[in-house]
Amino acid sequence: MSTYLLVHGAWHSGECWERVVPLLASAGHRVIAPSLTGFGDKAHLLGPEVGLDTHADDIARLITTEDLTEVVLVGHSYAGLVISSAANQVPDRIAGLVYLDAMVPEDGENAVDALPASQTGIDLALKSDSGWRVPPLPEMPPPMGLFGVTDPADVAWLRTMLSDLPVRCLQQPVRLDNPAVRTIPRTHIHCTVGQPAGISRRPIPAIQPNGTPSQVWELPTGHDCMVTMPFELAELLLRLG
Repeated sequence: MSTYLLVHGAWHSGECWERVVPLLASAGHRVIAPSLTGFGDKAHLLGPEVGLDTHADDIARLITTEDLTEVVLVGHSYAGLVISSAANQVPDRIAGLVYLDAMVPEDGENAVDALPASQTGIDLALKSDSGWRVPPLPEMPPPMGLFGVTDPADVAWLRTMLSDLPVRCLQQPVRLDNPAVRTIPRTHIHCTVGQPAGISRRPIPAIQPNGTPSQVWELPTGHDCMVTMPFELAELLLRLG
């Protein structure tokens, strides 16, 4: 039995994994899909002081408090930064890192380094009345939709869980200075449909940090694949358990 720890991306909550959790659990695995500080059941904690460090600490603290080991740590989108910094704190407890259509940082990089288009969100937040709130991306015509979701019922459900993102999440740098974190196997899952113009994915090196060939899988769907292709996503994740 493995423990899957599913970490949602910017603006979302842990509820976005609702369709994937039972599929992994029914295969006999432990599955945890928490909401990060400021989202979902922790929405009341949203504030300008919340940042990437807050969210990395959320995940590292959960792992140690629950005494989790052999964790398959899955980070969607922005959470590629989160799982990187969290794994840096507890590398001996992580069996694998899964970057799910995610930002893939190096030590000291922030969201803008990993995905330059993130600067637009920072600029909007700093110029807004709040000075720190980054609003969710707007819905676009298909195939982009709302984070790649185009079914009207799914779009309506997704809207219920979206919240503003504190700008510090995009500004703070990732910490990957623990040599042990480089030994953790990585898997990359790319969603190939409806990628917005001007947003390019950073190429994945042929060799991952632990010296083995990089593992890259693809899903023919939009960004929020946990909503649009939960069965196919679960099948890929189960290969790692």
